[in-house]
Amino acid sequence: MADKLMLGEERIRSAHRHWILLLKELLFPAALLVLALVIDILVTAASRDLKIVVTLAALAVAGLWAIVVWVQWAAASFTITDQRVLLVSGVISRATKVIALDRVQDVSTRQGILGRVLNYGTVEIDAAGAAGAERLDHVPAPNEFRDEVFVQAERRRGAASQSPMSAVPEPT
Repeated sequence: MADKLMLGEERIRSAHRHWILLLKELLFPAALLVLALVIDILVTAASRDLKIVVTLAALAVAGLWAIVVWVQWAAASFTITDQRVLLVSGVISRATKVIALDRVQDVSTRQGILGRVLNYGTVEIDAAGAAGAERLDHVPAPNEFRDEVFVQAERRRGAASQSPMSAVPEPT
């Protein structure tokens, strides 16, 4: 992420999506392993080769699935700097969305019951321009993320309104 920062830009906060996404995505391979275990138990001892093949195939699929899920999760991140919000995603094909803090008009959050318990939710950043609102799902600590975007946006707007020309007093 450091290579994406502009000269003089300071990173304030970086995060990946909440770990609950990993758990949701790993339900299929876990069910596959349970199915392989059931097959191992139910198949008679005469079919020992079948047991080995089913078990190894289930382990291979579950392991590969877990690796893919982990890489996808690790490749997506949210970063707040003192100048902008960066949304990066993708493994092979990378996509980066940039929201300038001085264009941020509103930031809202949503959390369901599970999100409140596990401290994750959706953050929606409404920025001036054609793109409109950007929705970030499964953000850890969404209220703190929202507050940090507001704080940095206000600092950025305050710095922009105090340009060198406006700081020069008028002659009397």
